[in-house]
Amino acid sequence: MNKVIEVNGVKKIYNPDTLPVHALRGVNMEVEEGEFTAIVGPSGCGKSTLLNIIGGIDNPTSGGIRVGGIDISTLSSNQLIDFRKENIGFVFQAYNLIPVLTAKENVEFVMLLQNKSKAERTHRSEELLNAVGLDDKMTKRPSELSGGQQQRVAVARALASRPKFILADEPTANLDSTSTSTLLDIMKEMNEKEGITFVFSTHDQRVIDKARRVLTIEDGVVVKDERK
Repeated sequence: MNKVIEVNGVKKIYNPDTLPVHALRGVNMEVEEGEFTAIVGPSGCGKSTLLNIIGGIDNPTSGGIRVGGIDISTLSSNQLIDFRKENIGFVFQAYNLIPVLTAKENVEFVMLLQNKSKAERTHRSEELLNAVGLDDKMTKRPSELSGGQQQRVAVARALASRPKFILADEPTANLDSTSTSTLLDIMKEMNEKEGITFVFSTHDQRVIDKARRVLTIEDGVVVKDERK
C-alpha cells in the first residue's frame, strides 16, 4: 500500500525556555492510503498535538513529517496554507463553523477559497448536505442547529474540497449516541466510496470500535499499533 503520512522521530516541546512541556517524545508512525485510523490515549498524551502537526497547524520541535509525499516542514506559510486547502479537511471538536453563514455557505466556504465556480459550489454543497441528512437545514445558521447537526455540517465542509485526508480531533466528544453513530457511518461511507484517508484523535470507544487501525499514545510516544 501507498504510505501517505510518515511521521519520523517527531518531538514537540512547548515553552522550551521556561517550563518545558514534552507533548511528543519521538513519535514514529505511518498511515497508508485509505486507512480509517484512530489515535487514542488519555487526555494530555499528545494525540491532538500529533494531529495538528500532521495537518501543518503546529510545527514539530524536531523530527520529520511527510504528507502525500511532501515534506511539509519545508513549505513556507503560504505554501502550507495552499497545501492544506487542496489536500486536508479538518473536523474539530468545537465545530468551528462561521456563525453568520448558513449551513450551505459554511460548506461552500473552502470551495470559494479554491476559486471553484458558483455552479460547482452549489452542486457539491447540496450533494454533501443531502449525504449527511441535512437537506432541509441548508439555510439554517449554526445557532439554529443542534450540536450533532453542526458537526455534520463540519464534516460536509471538510469533504467539500475533495481532500485526500480528513483529520478529525475528538469529533464526537460533544455528541449523543445517535448523532455519533450517524456521523461515523457517514465518514465510513466517504472513506470507502471516495478513498479518503481518515485519522482521528479520540478517546471515544464508539470511534475506536469503527476504526480499522488503532494507535495508542502514552506520554508522547506510540506504545501500541493494532490493525483489525
